[in-house]
Amino acid sequence: MKPRRKSVPVRVGNVVIGGAAEIVVQSMTKADTRDVKATLNEIARLKDANCRIVRVAVPTREAAVAMVEIKKASPLPIIADIHYDAPLALMALEAGVDGLRLNPGNIKDPEKVKEITRRAKEREVPIRIGVNAGSLPGRPKEGAGVRPPTEEVVAAMVNAALGHIHILESLDFNLIKVSMKASDPPTMIAANRAIADQISYPLHLGVTEAGPPRTGAVKSAVGIGVLLEEGIGDTIRVSLAGDSVDEVEVAYGIVNALAEKLTGPNLIACPMCGRLEIDMLPMVAEVEKALKKIKRPINVSVMGCVVNGPGEGQHADIGIAGGKKEDEQKLAS
Repeated sequence: MKPRRKSVPVRVGNVVIGGAAEIVVQSMTKADTRDVKATLNEIARLKDANCRIVRVAVPTREAAVAMVEIKKASPLPIIADIHYDAPLALMALEAGVDGLRLNPGNIKDPEKVKEITRRAKEREVPIRIGVNAGSLPGRPKEGAGVRPPTEEVVAAMVNAALGHIHILESLDFNLIKVSMKASDPPTMIAANRAIADQISYPLHLGVTEAGPPRTGAVKSAVGIGVLLEEGIGDTIRVSLAGDSVDEVEVAYGIVNALAEKLTGPNLIACPMCGRLEIDMLPMVAEVEKALKKIKRPINVSVMGCVVNGPGEGQHADIGIAGGKKEDEQKLAS
């Protein structure tokens, strides 16, 4: 990866985003926020998956009330996700959340934004200005099977972000993070490139509404991966129509695929072909399951034949290569 773009560090609870900090992986709960037990159980699973920060939706007053208990018991910093209803942001701040996410597309009244900002400033709580292409006012309409011109959408996204940044800065508030999300990687990439040189705040990357696990992982890898390779991005969230723990695993997969130094386990497995002489898929599944319990950097290769197996094994920390007689396990020296 290229050297990271310089950004001002912002602290969310006990986690630093931006500056010289490592890329932070976060996720969002899928449970009904009003169900405190279910939400906390999900947060506990996310922590076990090495998620660093969790965002929680606050769509109602009941959800905002539940945030008091959730925040008290959460092992991870909590960001309250606010849309439409500015008073819910104030309730979330009273609950002690570690951060807010505001959407310029649906909290537009400058006076309401200022009121939230003043309260956040009193508590030193950061605000993410979370721009979504799909919720922008005046967004160009799509034709059947055709996206609106990327340039027009990107310009609208940048203007929305800069407008809210100006409101926050007018109150001498600089605990700001920014995200520029779209459901298609080209727009998301272009929007982040466009704003990266205009601000010094940390950037949160994500392809929003990416889809079910398989297609969502592909879109996220393209959008997030391209930007990280260019040195753009300080924290990431993979958005999948599925388990939030899967989001974290895909996110770390993206980071590990680009990193000079691993941040966790890396499983190398051959795609299989007619040379295969072992029952490889169950073996790969078993190794993958075992690696989920490991947090330290480690390379493990599982290869189905002797063509690349021994070579990959020697470069890995642990290598498994299938042969005619038996599976061969080698520890790299």
